[in-house]
Amino acid sequence: MDLPISPGLLISLIIVVIGIVIISKGLVIVRQSEVMVVERLGSFNRVLESGINIIVPFIEQPRAITMLRYRKMGEEYQAITTDEIRIDRRETVMDFPGQPVVTTDNVTVRINGALYYQIIDPKRAVYEVVNMSQAVEVLAKTTLRSVVGKMELDKLFESRAEVNNEIQAAMEEPASKWGVKISRVEVQDIAMPEEVETAMRLQMAAERKRRATVTEAEGEKSAAIAMAQGQRESSILNAQGDKESAILRAQGEQESIKLVLNAIGDSEENKRTVVGYLLGQSYIKGLPNMAKDGERVFVPYESSALLGSMGMFRELAGSPEDAVGEHLKHRAGNASASNSFRSGVVGGATNS
Repeated sequence: MDLPISPGLLISLIIVVIGIVIISKGLVIVRQSEVMVVERLGSFNRVLESGINIIVPFIEQPRAITMLRYRKMGEEYQAITTDEIRIDRRETVMDFPGQPVVTTDNVTVRINGALYYQIIDPKRAVYEVVNMSQAVEVLAKTTLRSVVGKMELDKLFESRAEVNNEIQAAMEEPASKWGVKISRVEVQDIAMPEEVETAMRLQMAAERKRRATVTEAEGEKSAAIAMAQGQRESSILNAQGDKESAILRAQGEQESIKLVLNAIGDSEENKRTVVGYLLGQSYIKGLPNMAKDGERVFVPYESSALLGSMGMFRELAGSPEDAVGEHLKHRAGNASASNSFRSGVVGGATNS
């Protein structure tokens, strides 16, 4: 059995349905880090922050923003344009395709860069520019060409940080008019022509070879200087040693002569006899060296006289050593002490 629906109930149902539609259309939930620009009858009204918000349906409408993004398909980049009513206020990265840039030394390079930006003022991003993301991209490309066009190729590779800072500084003022903050710009890759890359490799190899040659030359120079300093110090030490040795030998000979003269007497005749004996010993020591290169040895006249004086010395006093020993024996009365002292005098006299 069909129940008749009264007109009042029908109208109530219609009102309830309309209310539900109005509530569903007017209730807007905005997620964290997102905002919505709301227009009332076509003009800007307010910005909805994150949380639950209520708008008047059919009178208030969210305004969409146009965003340009790139999707990499293999080796190519595909541009995708979308209209979004929810504006993301997080930092966004834009990886735009490589751009040909000419340096001051007329080398065409292809630079691939990445741009990090953040929407600070959603109202300006919507109303001050038609396509905010595309405007930022074009600004980045033109600024990149302007900055790189003032540099040489070698400086470009050495000054990537400087290039990034200059691009960011040049983009800050125009981007701020659009409610966008440029966080940083990064030059990712620099592609050069093949012939330029080959020339740079050859230049790098030549530079490394030059550095190796310079390093080797500096090493040889340091080694030569160290060797010369060592030889100098060695010569000085040898000279000092020879000097001290000569002084000690002279002092020994002097003491030996004094002991002999004290033993036999210090008259002029005895002095000449002792001197002749010592010179004769020197001649005798030098005879083997004189006879090395030949069978015959020519002895100077003075040497025969000195040898004669040695014989005379031995005939008169036996030998200087014996005379010294007898003198010390009488003075000390100790035979063992005189023999040891005699050995010291003989060694001093004969080694001079």
